Amino acid sequence: MALFGKDDKMQRPEGTGPTMMNPPTRPAPQPTDETTVQANLGKGSRVVGKLTFEGSVKIEGCVEGEIQAQQAVIVGESAVIDAQINADTVVVKGKVTGDIIARKQVELRAPGKLVGNISTPSLVIHEGVFFEGHCSMGGTADSRAEKSDRKVALFPKEERSNTGTVRMPSEAVK
Repeated sequence: MALFGKDDKMQRPEGTGPTMMNPPTRPAPQPTDETTVQANLGKGSRVVGKLTFEGSVKIEGCVEGEIQAQQAVIVGESAVIDAQINADTVVVKGKVTGDIIARKQVELRAPGKLVGNISTPSLVIHEGVFFEGHCSMGGTADSRAEKSDRKVALFPKEERSNTGTVRMPSEAVK
């Protein structure tokens, strides 16, 4: 009997030998893949104003103002952004100065630099990234907007004296 020869396969009953597993499949492209980008602002481009995209965008140039996208905004390594960014997903590899509001996720990749506040339900920060600002991760941006509409009522606190009796602030001894 050979260890790795044809004879070994002949001696095994069918169905007991090693089975071939399915080859590994490649994961479906994520919105942050450059293959799904509908718009591209390359190196050397400079835009001042409000940019609105129906899909995803990759930016390698300079933008000053405001960026809105229905899907992803990918800030390339050579990009310099001085703007507020609002999108489903934001990936930062370049330099961003301004606030980011993402409905799904923000990912900061090296050598990215962000000076500004982040509002997103999911945040990923890779090693080697510079981030200076505040982060709010309380659900989606839509749910935060609903919460901001709520009113808060303040009630007076009770004051306790040394004797253990409770007095309301209007009854406090002067």
